[in-house]
Amino acid sequence: MSDRIQDMPFDERPREKLALLGPAALNNAELMALFIASGTKGRSAIDLGRDLIAKYGSLSALGGIPVSELAKDRGLGLAKASKLAAAFELGARVAREQLAHAPLDTPERILEAFGPQMAHLSQEQVVVVTVDTRLKHQGSTVVSLGTVNESNAHPREILRPVITRDAYGFILIHNHPSGDPSPSRSDEATTRRLVEAANLMQVRFIDHIIIGKPSPGRAAYYSFREAGLIP
Repeated sequence: MSDRIQDMPFDERPREKLALLGPAALNNAELMALFIASGTKGRSAIDLGRDLIAKYGSLSALGGIPVSELAKDRGLGLAKASKLAAAFELGARVAREQLAHAPLDTPERILEAFGPQMAHLSQEQVVVVTVDTRLKHQGSTVVSLGTVNESNAHPREILRPVITRDAYGFILIHNHPSGDPSPSRSDEATTRRLVEAANLMQVRFIDHIIIGKPSPGRAAYYSFREAGLIP
């Protein structure tokens, strides 16, 4: 049996199937094949897509893999890995645009908007999200990239995009690569300093959200406001 997509029945090829039935008719491996474009000897682009999902466990996890690491996978290389990374980033931006008209007023909505691209990052990332008076998204700024275990973000760096955008308020978000969103002492100390700094600057500190991964008996996030550390 041929391993080439072009040898498949016409209506089973990913591109033709999408044109006939729409993108929802394609499974994840078939959608990825459209970006991978070509396979290797004995493995079609669909096979490569299926192998990548199996290796990393999910599309969300795959979307968090750095391009430099993804490029090392057999059959990809930098060009194909870049196409996949661009596709995941476009998907994340579409999700944020869809939420642009909804207020970021609950931890669940914040997680829905930023969890897909942050939950599976291999390094800690600190993001400042600025909002208007209706708590709608104005902009997002990465203020720190850390190691696997810690990240440093000074209150001055966190508040800079809030002030430069003349924002009503802000949300601080960072991820825990371990998957456990429980706060560290450093997380708590940073939050307390930010509460004081926000009061001084007369901007509203909406919440500090730590994004992890869901597991039995554990939520996928930690909210400092829900915990009572942000008044």
